[in-house]
Amino acid sequence: MSILAWDRQSSTMLDARVLVLTGAGVSAESGIPTFRGKDGYWRNLDPTKLATPEAFARDPKLVWDWYRERRRRIRSAQPNPAHRAIAKLAQHAREFLLVTQNVDDLHPRAGSPKEKMVQIHGDIFVTRCSRCDFSRHDYAHESEDIDLPRCPRCEGLMRPGVVWFGEQLPWDELRRVENYLEDGPCDLVIVAGTTATFGYIIDWALRAGASDGELIEVNPEQTPLSRFATQRVRESAAVALPRIVDELIISRSSRL
Repeated sequence: MSILAWDRQSSTMLDARVLVLTGAGVSAESGIPTFRGKDGYWRNLDPTKLATPEAFARDPKLVWDWYRERRRRIRSAQPNPAHRAIAKLAQHAREFLLVTQNVDDLHPRAGSPKEKMVQIHGDIFVTRCSRCDFSRHDYAHESEDIDLPRCPRCEGLMRPGVVWFGEQLPWDELRRVENYLEDGPCDLVIVAGTTATFGYIIDWALRAGASDGELIEVNPEQTPLSRFATQRVRESAAVALPRIVDELIISRSSRL
């Protein structure tokens, strides 16, 4: 079923609850390397071996060098058409939540409201203490002259405010997702640019669209979620999402 057909059967086109889930494939089109594949390697090191508590304990300077380079790359990157399309959808939907696995700031820079967004894997520009609960936002306060930043409160090592492999998801952000799902079923679920290898991504997508909602997967490759999708769009997010969102909005405008 096309999105246009789905919309014409709805009582009001964007009088809908919408959930959007995004992964690294969305930001990759802005020049942010994914963790998977050769392009994600840094100094011939596997990022999945760097983004762990064990790596930080073993060589915190190496891990910080990598994150500082990632921060610099993100600062110079620009949101792409996929980010902008999602922000546009957020403006038109009756209820909307974006859950992103990306730790960059490209979604908010494209205009997605922070109150309608959950960064489930954290924020790369947050620096937090590894010992106490102190944290700060370091977008404009990068202490690159300090190899290993220390907590001003307890002198503990500071670390990037992201979720590393093997760590628990942040409880407050998990609660925001669960609250949205518990408030009612979604009419439309879009999953874009994620390999869906984390079980909670599939769980949220399926729970959100459980009551006859449309589940659209946007990914050039097949994923574990593909067999559940009501529509599979085998294009990049930057190509597909602007068209998908415009179809929804144009279809609604034509009936006004």
